[in-house]
Amino acid sequence: MSLTQRAIVRIRELIKDGTLPPGTRLPPEHELAAELGLSRNLLREAVRSLVTTRVLEVRRGDGTYVTSLKPELLLEGVGLAVEMMRGDDLLEIAEVRRLFEPVATGLAATRITAGQLAGVESHLDAMIAARDEVELLNHHDDAFHRAVLEATGNKALCALLGGIASRTLRSRVWRGLVEGNVADRTIAEHTAIYQALAHRDAPLAQAAALMHVSTTETWLREKLQSTLPAPGPL
Repeated sequence: MSLTQRAIVRIRELIKDGTLPPGTRLPPEHELAAELGLSRNLLREAVRSLVTTRVLEVRRGDGTYVTSLKPELLLEGVGLAVEMMRGDDLLEIAEVRRLFEPVATGLAATRITAGQLAGVESHLDAMIAARDEVELLNHHDDAFHRAVLEATGNKALCALLGGIASRTLRSRVWRGLVEGNVADRTIAEHTAIYQALAHRDAPLAQAAALMHVSTTETWLREKLQSTLPAPGPL
């Protein structure tokens, strides 16, 4: 472990043991460096790294603070990592989505409120209206799935799957550009998900989501194995 990594571990330990709880301002640089037995340059490197991972935040003119450490903040890095993936790595992400999203959709069916269901329906209606506009259709496709995830009430799940699924937006746009009648199939699959949610039928919602996600994964697998150019970084 490098000296910088050790410094990072020391600061993380202070956060985990409650010495520096969420929202706390770090002691002045010279004090913290002396307390941890680090040089000030090494401490700065560790702080920069922890800022990048959203564990710490620098407030100009005020100091460095521990962030809220909320899942939606700490898991932002998942989406950024997925953006850089392509080819077989992207296919593995599709598999992860297939494992988690159907279960999340089933959970949403048991927890969704009338207001949240109306929001999901509004995105479905928008998709139907935009069936001939690929980019707009996919925008509402993404919003539809986000609304379903939010209905689970599980912020960690929303952050994790939101980072994975939303980064597939460009691939879905590319799919719409190269395949015929994809809009009709996409809308039909989303309609099935909505209807299952409306009936509060968790097994049916999970099955409908599995069918939808599996269709996308199968399409991606076939395209990666074909002579067509695969989608670039998401």
